[in-house]
Amino acid sequence: MQSFFVNKEQLDIDKNEIEIIGDNFNHIKNVLRYNINDRLNIVVENENKYLCVIKEISKEKIICNIENKIDTNCEANIKVDIYQGLPKSDKMEYIIQKCTELGVWNFTPVNLKRCIVKLNGKDEAKKIARWNKIAESAAMQSGRIHIPLVKESINLEQLCNVIKEYDMVILAYEDEKERYIKDIIKNKKLNNIALVIGPEGGLDINEVNRLKECGANIVSLGNRILRTETAPIVMTSIIMYELGDIGGRKDE
Repeated sequence: MQSFFVNKEQLDIDKNEIEIIGDNFNHIKNVLRYNINDRLNIVVENENKYLCVIKEISKEKIICNIENKIDTNCEANIKVDIYQGLPKSDKMEYIIQKCTELGVWNFTPVNLKRCIVKLNGKDEAKKIARWNKIAESAAMQSGRIHIPLVKESINLEQLCNVIKEYDMVILAYEDEKERYIKDIIKNKKLNNIALVIGPEGGLDINEVNRLKECGANIVSLGNRILRTETAPIVMTSIIMYELGDIGGRKDE
């Protein structure tokens, strides 16, 4: 059953009701053509998921009665944020969609030396709005209760300042041959991890050295060089298996 996200303000616990407006209202009414008494899952972001039944459909909103709260354990045990060297638009969309499904918490595009694409002004605002829509759709599809946020782009020095906030920062670099993700996270208690991925042209050695100075752990992803859109999926999958929930492993 498909899930739909609403803001906290749309939940009325006293009346046991949830109000659906905006894009979700249009999608449910005019695209999916739901009717009175149809059931759907509604997520109050970052809080709870509810099984609801449609009580009323008007020209501007849908009113649903809450039947019961759904117990869910869909979010990973660890927050993973991706700092992605800005790739071409379709690749960024793919990264956001698939990594949202895997459980990534937030995304930040990074302007690096070898980035082919540059974001600025209105163009950046439009792309980020679209990328956030993709994150929301992927979160709905995968049954999450958190919608990852795609933030405004940053540069290398801003990245160096931001990554100091994380328990661990992992940077994939093709010239690293000895250290792997599993080696550096083994037996560690981590609450949040930042993943840094280069763009299509890879990371410049000066960027690698600067990030290393700021605390980044440089790792290899194996003997084959992965595409910029493949690397974050592989890195996220490894971390979720080792520390999150894909492999069924839970922290004791």
